[in-house]
Amino acid sequence: MFRFLTAGESHGAGLVAVVEGLPAGLEVPVAGIQDELARRRLGFGRGPRMRIERDEIELLAGVRHGVTLGSPVAVIIRNSEWERWSKTMSAEPAEESGKVLTAPRPGHADLAGMMKYDQRDARNILERASARETAARTVVGYLAKQLLRTISVDVLSHVIAIGKVTAPDSPQPSFADLGAIDASEVRCFHPEAAAAMVEAIETAKADRETLGGVVEVIAYNVPPGLGSHVHWDRRLDARVAEALMSIHAIKAVEMGDGNDVATRPGTDAHDEIFYEDGAYKRHTTRAGGTEGGISVGGLLRVRASMKPISTVLKGLQTVNTETHTAERAFYERSDTCAVPAAGVVAEQMVAIVLAQECQRVLGADTVSDFVRNADAWRQRIADF
Repeated sequence: MFRFLTAGESHGAGLVAVVEGLPAGLEVPVAGIQDELARRRLGFGRGPRMRIERDEIELLAGVRHGVTLGSPVAVIIRNSEWERWSKTMSAEPAEESGKVLTAPRPGHADLAGMMKYDQRDARNILERASARETAARTVVGYLAKQLLRTISVDVLSHVIAIGKVTAPDSPQPSFADLGAIDASEVRCFHPEAAAAMVEAIETAKADRETLGGVVEVIAYNVPPGLGSHVHWDRRLDARVAEALMSIHAIKAVEMGDGNDVATRPGTDAHDEIFYEDGAYKRHTTRAGGTEGGISVGGLLRVRASMKPISTVLKGLQTVNTETHTAERAFYERSDTCAVPAAGVVAEQMVAIVLAQECQRVLGADTVSDFVRNADAWRQRIADF
């Protein structure tokens, strides 16, 4: 079964991803992983760190001559700034570890983590809690996408809102539009909305503010029958929601039309079923491509809402944990808006869940068996 762990701190020596359960025979081009990591750095409103990061990777295990062996895959993303941070973040005992951070930032894990792990320096929390960790998830997501592509499943994301600027619901992008989406400064499919989003980010930056927004993830050609109604933790929509909510700053998830469905009458809230050209079809994706926690086949559509980044240049009100006196939260370099990057990470998390559920249904220790099982599964469904 596809599963993974990540390790590493934001300013540590590097991030590590270990992926278990990939079948043997999957192509893993290093250049492809690096291109995927570059996509995570996209987006107008990112901070100066995006110009510094290079995300140089090394495949440590599980791949030989560009192909998986069936054993765990281990990847390290080295920190290009490690020399500057090596004393502050050294694993060895040190007389001095840099400035002790005692003014936790509202909206971050700082104070809650300090209390939970009995730490007096917020850096012991924020380094691991940083969204830098999502670079490791991006590697994992790329591997999941490589597996999904062997059975013609593709996943993309696009930005549909930044601040109060919202893109129209139609036309909806196809997977062929991914290049155009990535070429947009804010990864928005609609040029007019994209221009307004850039303007909103510029205004926020001038005001020393931050902005959140909404991203949509669409998976194409999803096999029917992923997930299950029989147990609460097997429901596909629940698993997707959990995966997306695990991303830093994501505060809400909607399958399909999500919140809007709650305001409609029942006759306008569901995806009616038709039998056309020898197959069951739905002309809408109001439920996001699932029913009863099971994929219906074809399109899967989900939205995730990201709050504004908590590290605000103005400095939010907080309390010094040593003196218990009021002060402004410390400022760790930050972005004005990271919604475009969050979309790429959301894309990875949906791909991971779909890869896991495909493996649960299709099994197989080799890519060729995985593909053959997928063909047989789809044929059985087609004959229903």
